[in-house]
Amino acid sequence: MTIVLTPYWSNGVQKLRLQPQPPPKPAHGSMPPAFSDSIHAERCLAQLRSKDKPIEKYIYLTQLKDADENIFYKLCLANMPEITPLVYTPTVGDACLQFSRNFRRPEGLFISIKDKGKIGAILRNWSRKDEARISVVTDGSRILGLGDLGVNGMPISIGKLSLYVAGAGIRPSSTIPICLDLGTNNQAFLDDPLYLGLRQKRGSDEEMTAFMDEFMHEMSVTFPKLLVQFEDFSTDHAFMYLERFRNQYPLFNDDIQGTGAVVLAGFINAARLSSQASGRPLTSHRILFLGAGSAGVGVAMQLLSFFTNAGLSVDEARKRIWLVDSQGLVYNGRGAMAEHKKYFSRQDYTGSPITNLVDIISYVKPTALLGLSTIKSAFNQQVIKTMATLNEKPIVFPLSNPVRLSECEFGEAVEWSQGSVIFASGSPFPEMEYNGRTLIPGQGNNMYIFPGLGLGAILSRASSVTDSMVEASALGLANSLTPEEHKLDLVYPRIERIRDISADIALQVIRASQKAGVDRSKDLRKLSDVDLLAFIKKMMWIP
Repeated sequence: MTIVLTPYWSNGVQKLRLQPQPPPKPAHGSMPPAFSDSIHAERCLAQLRSKDKPIEKYIYLTQLKDADENIFYKLCLANMPEITPLVYTPTVGDACLQFSRNFRRPEGLFISIKDKGKIGAILRNWSRKDEARISVVTDGSRILGLGDLGVNGMPISIGKLSLYVAGAGIRPSSTIPICLDLGTNNQAFLDDPLYLGLRQKRGSDEEMTAFMDEFMHEMSVTFPKLLVQFEDFSTDHAFMYLERFRNQYPLFNDDIQGTGAVVLAGFINAARLSSQASGRPLTSHRILFLGAGSAGVGVAMQLLSFFTNAGLSVDEARKRIWLVDSQGLVYNGRGAMAEHKKYFSRQDYTGSPITNLVDIISYVKPTALLGLSTIKSAFNQQVIKTMATLNEKPIVFPLSNPVRLSECEFGEAVEWSQGSVIFASGSPFPEMEYNGRTLIPGQGNNMYIFPGLGLGAILSRASSVTDSMVEASALGLANSLTPEEHKLDLVYPRIERIRDISADIALQVIRASQKAGVDRSKDLRKLSDVDLLAFIKKMMWIP
């Protein structure tokens, strides 16, 4: 076997790095004589398709990744539309609910509140410390729309990292899935004898913040080149930890920033289509959110840049956005509210509370209705018809996951709007025929954003993930559609092109990190865009 040593610089000193080698072939006689990798991939795909339930397919893929990650990722890349919903949403929701019952072998790191004071020692048990580049961290407190799942949230971290590998070519050995077990307030799990987490309720904010301070410090010491992605923390903690740590360490929160970026990208293309139909300028759009949690407010914050990039001031942009929560329209005169809702709370409404969504739509007259409420069928027939009456091409984005929590389904939106809707959802829906046309739903899947954003942050060795880097990822995605995709009125590109999309996004993220002065890979500044894109693609791992 040829040994390849690659020179690199570290703290001003040139060193040599051993390039990773492919695993050795099995010894002669240990495999059947006609075995071939290409035929085996077909065999594995046939085995996968023989399963009749998504959760059984998920379990099969989990075992396949453990047995042969090369074949697993080859299948992912060759069959992205089929396998992505199995390794992540919507199937990962069931995988989380059944994690303790279906558990076979550990994957990743489990760190509990009882480990406080010795977190560093636990992190140093990770066998591939020098290779670590990306970690997805969850505390399981708000998994999708399923609530507090405690340690059962681990499949979220595992699934996201599988998409980093498949979507952006992050080397599998560079990933660390982490679940923080801070207890759970889910009594059903506390009473379940098979539950794998601590049997205690979650502690106080002070206790958990002290734990997180130690955890993030020890992560930075043990894995100095690591990017951290926070995932599915409860709303208040999601905002708190993002603001607390984002300027100290390279990290981002996918629910707040990733969701915001992917919706911004889709909304840019949807708004162009809607404005072409109505003849009204982009600055005339009015956006109504059903759902004012971390995801809803995070998306709203990101969509401010849609209006500011179109020429409005930040204050003018803020006035183009309305929030609706469980108590109806969010406005100042309603009384006390959570801190994260106050920025978008309306000052220009002083009437009595409006709680009915149709009444709110009639008052606001939005061009776009976005759902992050996890309320199934919240966008009912009357809601969609009202949107279609107000707009030639209404924008309707039911973004809640999984499918059973989506505010409406694609077929419903098409029928009720008589085919005029511009649609994108958080979960996948099939294409449909309507009046002789094939209509293709968009899916605002964070997978479009976070692999490229993460790859760009890793390659630039960003010391922090800035708002400008997140916005660059959204603009990179919005501008990634091919002429053929534009002709089909798509708002998102086809997922089969995910690696090219991620490379384009990574380039924009690297340039944004350089402009913000947070890049530590200074040599990349010398490369032209063409050479930088070639470098990015060269760095992608190929199974």
